[in-house]
Amino acid sequence: MEKERETLQAWKERVGHELDRVMAFWLEHSHDPEHGGFFTCLGRDGRVYDDLKYVWLQGRQVWMYCRLYRKLERFHRPELLDAAKAGGEFLLRSARVAPPAKKCAFVLTRDGRPVKVQRTIFSECFYTMAMNELWRVTGEARYQSEAVEMMDQIVRWVREDPSGLGRPQLPGAVALESMAVPMMLLSLVEQLSEEDEELAGRYARLGDWCAQRILQHVQRDGQAVLENVSENGEELSGCLGRHQNPGHALEAGWFLLRHSTRRGDPKLRAHVIDKFLLLPFRSGWDPDHGGLFYFQDADGLCPTQLEWAMKLWWPHSEAMIAFLMGYSESGDPALLRLFYQVAEYTFHQFRDPEHGEWFGYLNREGKVALTIKGGPFKGCFHVPRCLAMCEEMLSALLSRLA
Repeated sequence: MEKERETLQAWKERVGHELDRVMAFWLEHSHDPEHGGFFTCLGRDGRVYDDLKYVWLQGRQVWMYCRLYRKLERFHRPELLDAAKAGGEFLLRSARVAPPAKKCAFVLTRDGRPVKVQRTIFSECFYTMAMNELWRVTGEARYQSEAVEMMDQIVRWVREDPSGLGRPQLPGAVALESMAVPMMLLSLVEQLSEEDEELAGRYARLGDWCAQRILQHVQRDGQAVLENVSENGEELSGCLGRHQNPGHALEAGWFLLRHSTRRGDPKLRAHVIDKFLLLPFRSGWDPDHGGLFYFQDADGLCPTQLEWAMKLWWPHSEAMIAFLMGYSESGDPALLRLFYQVAEYTFHQFRDPEHGEWFGYLNREGKVALTIKGGPFKGCFHVPRCLAMCEEMLSALLSRLA
């Protein structure tokens, strides 16, 4: 017991120190004092190499700053709140392409002019997360109004009428469901329902619907989690149907673990641990070089994506959260051992001891392939979210042992 406590304490200190280093990088290099919002295209040393602003990452960084400001006392600092508010105001001014319509851009110029739109819901989802967290730390009702109105629009797009997303209806296109859609909606249900009985009641059935849609991605008699299935929950043919993303399955796993806790459902928890934590890890961990493959083919064929064998920052961040949460919820020591295994690999391979933050893209052997610290998809989100959540869970585990 004492050795376990010492190991948990050492990891708590290690994770907390790393969170401080990661946040120092973004606080120093990413703020745009002229227009608000954040630069995310940052080189190894933090220099800005492109000033385009990606709405996913703007919303994520606002959310991250607010969440740290709200949850961890050492981050309850004016510079985080001021930067979050400036980022939120930038989104309010610029994210929506043609107000009052809700569709948001994917890419904006530095001063907020739209460059590119995606025909998906994800810019709008991260906009919603940002606005809800801003409301929680400022108390300003206008932010919450934005969050709830956008949430309602997202739900209409997903469950009633997707025409507002701008996707053409092509005769040869397969009707499918990507696991990302119910995952993102389930995350928003949790976000908006926190300590809000009215919204928790309003979105309870939606949360259950999302969980069931995610669960139907377990296919092949429970032996594979597939990224895409038909709208009826059946396996699709071809590469699209065989496509697997181990990191995404692990992220879905901890989303579902949180849902099972809210619903008080230990049977669901056990199923999630088996199918969304252990199963993707067993198939997705590289036996030769360590780390999680980015993509896999369920039949063991060569994936068509050029980056399939690379090791990326975010699947490993999600795996750390998933295994530590699984252990916290179940007490199964095998899950704690997997947390240690993933965390050791992740800290050793991705962490930059010289300039701070983590590299995002490694080759299969674990060598740095891209030296950038941020870009169109990597910002101030997966790494600090992982570290903050792990610090919180490790603190709770240590309290249990006290």
